[in-house]
Amino acid sequence: MVYSIGGLREWSVLNDTIMGGSSSSACRLTAEGLLLEGNIVEQGGGFVSCRSPRFQPPLNLSAYRALRICVDGEGRTLKFAVACSDGVMGLSELIPGGLRWVHAIPTHSTGTTVAEIHFKDLRPVIRAKPLRLPLNFEASALTRLQLLHSRFDDHGDANPGFRAGSIRLLLRSIEAF
Repeated sequence: MVYSIGGLREWSVLNDTIMGGSSSSACRLTAEGLLLEGNIVEQGGGFVSCRSPRFQPPLNLSAYRALRICVDGEGRTLKFAVACSDGVMGLSELIPGGLRWVHAIPTHSTGTTVAEIHFKDLRPVIRAKPLRLPLNFEASALTRLQLLHSRFDDHGDANPGFRAGSIRLLLRSIEAF
């Protein structure tokens, strides 16, 4: 069974300017999907992203085991991040920037990349720094989705697929399966 996570219309950008960086981007819905265009400046930050609005109530995807993302990514290694209202006594909501569950998506230089992100493979991070705590991803309480291109990979190391400068990503679809 497949569940389409629609509603790309209300997605918005979140760039490194929140931490003093100077990257810029904008996202808009097109006939093909959500288009993120901009310019990444590595110094002082080094990321651009688009993210969903907060899901109220949270999405319950406990009947599924993974997300399938279709994205045109210019050969970059992207990160997909998921926020949850967690079972960690609500601590992730108290952490500035919050706890995110991330996974890297290496993309093809041309055309669409179809990436399957299994919930068991998501890594917990806070501001691109991995947590070494025994936490479990909770698929029953997703509060936000985000697609990023960052100078840091999902382990917190330098992203080998990072490129500063002009960027154009097309998020075609997201579905749970």
